[in-house]
Amino acid sequence: MRIETDAPKTVRGAGLLVVLQGLIGVVFAVALLIRAFSGVETIGNLYGEAAYFAVLGGAVLGCGIALFLGKRGVRGPITVIQILLLGVAWYAMGPSDQPEYGLPVAGLCVLVLYLLYNVKARVWAEDRAGLEEDPD
Repeated sequence: MRIETDAPKTVRGAGLLVVLQGLIGVVFAVALLIRAFSGVETIGNLYGEAAYFAVLGGAVLGCGIALFLGKRGVRGPITVIQILLLGVAWYAMGPSDQPEYGLPVAGLCVLVLYLLYNVKARVWAEDRAGLEEDPD
């Protein structure tokens, strides 16, 4: 399948990584639903938690797909998602004392942010081609 876009490979790579993040969220929502249907007694509402992760995972998945297809408007939301996930990674590494989860998440977030904000990606995002000069 050939994608017709002027997006650099780094931006499309960032899109694929964000798609991976979204898929993980959706898979987690499905796992929660399976646990809820199995009748395991838990504290809280697994159906609500599953819906929450399904919505968030679906939104992240949609942003990743849009970025992979070369849509410039999703850089902002993806940046916010990565910053929020860096907070989650910090909490996993620090207060939760689970660096085996926090370090990979932090590394992935930093990689996505680098791929979104390197020189080629910034030039692409500015989309200066086709803009007319202001004739003062």
